[in-house]
Amino acid sequence: MKIERRLEPSRWVKIAAPAVSLVLALGAIAVLFGALRVNPLVAYREIFRGAFGSLYGLSETVTKTIPLLLVGVGLVLAYRAQVWNIGAEGQLLMGAIAATGVALHFPNLPAMFLAGFVAGALWALIPAALKIWWRVDEVLTSLMLVYVAAEAVNYLIYGPWKGAESRGFPLTDEFPDAARLPVIGWSRIHYPTLVLALLAAGFAWGLIRHTKVGFEIRVTGENPAAARYAGMSYAKIVLLVMGLSGGLAGIAGVGEVAGIHHRLLNPAGISPGYGFTGIIVAWLARLNPLGAIISAFLLGGLLVGGDAIQVSLGLPAATIEIFNGMILLFVVGGEVVTRYRIRWS
Repeated sequence: MKIERRLEPSRWVKIAAPAVSLVLALGAIAVLFGALRVNPLVAYREIFRGAFGSLYGLSETVTKTIPLLLVGVGLVLAYRAQVWNIGAEGQLLMGAIAATGVALHFPNLPAMFLAGFVAGALWALIPAALKIWWRVDEVLTSLMLVYVAAEAVNYLIYGPWKGAESRGFPLTDEFPDAARLPVIGWSRIHYPTLVLALLAAGFAWGLIRHTKVGFEIRVTGENPAAARYAGMSYAKIVLLVMGLSGGLAGIAGVGEVAGIHHRLLNPAGISPGYGFTGIIVAWLARLNPLGAIISAFLLGGLLVGGDAIQVSLGLPAATIEIFNGMILLFVVGGEVVTRYRIRWS
């Protein structure tokens, strides 16, 4: 038995691998449901019904798609260059902090989005700089900075930014109207951020496919040695993709505090793990920015459906985390099958 790399995976392999991976993941999760004495078909029906079976469920799915898409598109850019940003959750929180600072002192929505992008980008550039100049592994540094960002949020809501009208709870005061994003009707869909997320996906696709910088990103990811031999700046690519990745995650943080909560609150309240779920969005899309639109919508539906089965079937909240972990495991496994094949001789 010999394992060898495919020179160029066929089209059907590229299409079938993520689909088969998702089916296998759902099958493995069905076994888990069986162990919990829950009919898997009933569970999946409740998930689908909760996420897509009503206008309210569909609106909530779109609402959760927004941060997942922004984070996922940013991670696609980083992963295409083989720069492993695992800290999008922290970059999202830093974007929320920066937006809150603007909202509380001089409320202005464009300034909030700009501040959120810059804060998220700067937070991502820390592990990028450590990787370039000191060869520190970005997986570790970006992940550890998530906890630093979370504690920064806690410091602010328990300390200097604690609201005078919060009745002792760790919250800031509510944002003024000038710092609140408009929504569609009665839903929580803050459409300016949704438009930005869709534009980000289109921009990332065009950047990767039709620009010189995108060509350098692809070459750096596929063959770093060839990129260096061709005179491409590795440092420039790492800084660029990490800055864009962190900036888009920061915009997701702006959307959560300005469009959903209208204040800064505890880290888990701002993001129930969007930064980590965005990793699954990127890989399920096979690192295609346009594919991330579909995968973000599916994962958003899974989050909404996961809340539904907690109520209807009495399953624990950790069930959705198992969902995400199993999907990521099988999707990454499918990516290995796409890139490599087994030969018998």
